[in-house]
Amino acid sequence: MEREQRDEVRRRKIIHIDMDCFYAAIEQRDNPAIRGQPVAVGGAGRRGVLCTASYEAREFGCRSAMPGFKALELCPQLIIVPVRFEVYRSVASQIRAIFGRFTEQIEPLSLDEAYLDVSHWETSPGAIAREVRMQIFEETGLTASAGIGPNKLLAKIASDWRKPNGQYEVTPEGVAEFMHDMPVAKLWGVGKKMQEKLHALGIYTCADMQKWDKFVLAQRFGKWGAELYDVCRGVDHREVSSSRTRKSISKETTFSENVSRVQDLLPEMAEMVEEVKKSVEKKYSDRGVKSMVIKLKFDDFSQTTIERVATAPDFKLGKELLIEGWKRGGQKSVRLLGVGVKLADEGDDSQMELGV
Repeated sequence: MEREQRDEVRRRKIIHIDMDCFYAAIEQRDNPAIRGQPVAVGGAGRRGVLCTASYEAREFGCRSAMPGFKALELCPQLIIVPVRFEVYRSVASQIRAIFGRFTEQIEPLSLDEAYLDVSHWETSPGAIAREVRMQIFEETGLTASAGIGPNKLLAKIASDWRKPNGQYEVTPEGVAEFMHDMPVAKLWGVGKKMQEKLHALGIYTCADMQKWDKFVLAQRFGKWGAELYDVCRGVDHREVSSSRTRKSISKETTFSENVSRVQDLLPEMAEMVEEVKKSVEKKYSDRGVKSMVIKLKFDDFSQTTIERVATAPDFKLGKELLIEGWKRGGQKSVRLLGVGVKLADEGDDSQMELGV
């Protein structure tokens, strides 16, 4: 069985396409006056947050999810332009159409990146990736980077290796060498807290982790520890999934002024609950809801998320979650409130009936 899996993986040809600073690149393309300048897309005020930043802006330390005022402190000459999602979605549709010329197995991760399974081609995946990138540039004026590998994990990591406007291929024979000196921070799912835990054990690279027994990793980190045993060796059996089911619906609002009293959040939350409820009833009434979620971001930019089993978005439950989250955050002032639901899995009748 293991040999069959290895043979299957060796036959796979996966490409991860990642557009270079997608939103900012579109703005620079459409406005020649800001080409070559540090550009960010998002809000410029003290309440605004950047969606993305051009490479010129990143040289100053500007990045996505950074408050606009902070980005301007780092780069006073930064040009911040408002978001134009309709334009970005339109360009993303163009790019998706280009993908479709090469394969039907396309798994979008967002507007600006996707996996392509081109295993059915006799042509080398590297050549296909170059052709995809060339067609994207010719038809949209935008550049893309690509990672190529025998699985999604390797392709995703490799797409960062030659950014911007480049590509890198990991062959089946080169997996062990590619992963050996890989920092664990590059692995999917290894955030700052996990890095700290691994570093405390002397694990800095995949080679360090490969010395650990699978059972011991599972004991220390649970199921994720067992997965790390495979991931640090470049093993990933996930297939490219062309049908991605929506998992949740949510609404968020960032307040113009921080809200210090939890009761003052209730009117806004009530409106958001109704908006989410209408979305569920209009588009997903056949699936149902399995839980309700409240998200809070505080004045120090820390945040918390509270989730509870539910069959529909409900104001009373939302109020309970809101108060719980506010207390959990130390009763600090709130700058962002989010309300959402997680949808029941398609075809899961028991979840729809029981709400669990």
